[in-house]
Amino acid sequence: EIKTDSTPDEALAQIEERGYARPFTDDHRKIFKIGVNFSTSARRIDGWKVV
Repeated sequence: EIKTDSTPDEALAQIEERGYARPFTDDHRKIFKIGVNFSTSARRIDGWKVV
C-alpha cells in the first residue's frame, strides 16, 4: 500500500483493515505486506516497512 504524506505504519494498517492479504491465506508461499510513504514536499519515497 502506498500513502502520500503519511507513514508506512498507516499504510500497513490499511492493508490489515481492508484484508488485502486475506485471499492469499491458503497459498503456501510467504506473503509480504509492504507499506510505503511518498513525500510530496521531498518528491520521493521517504519511508517503507515490510511485514
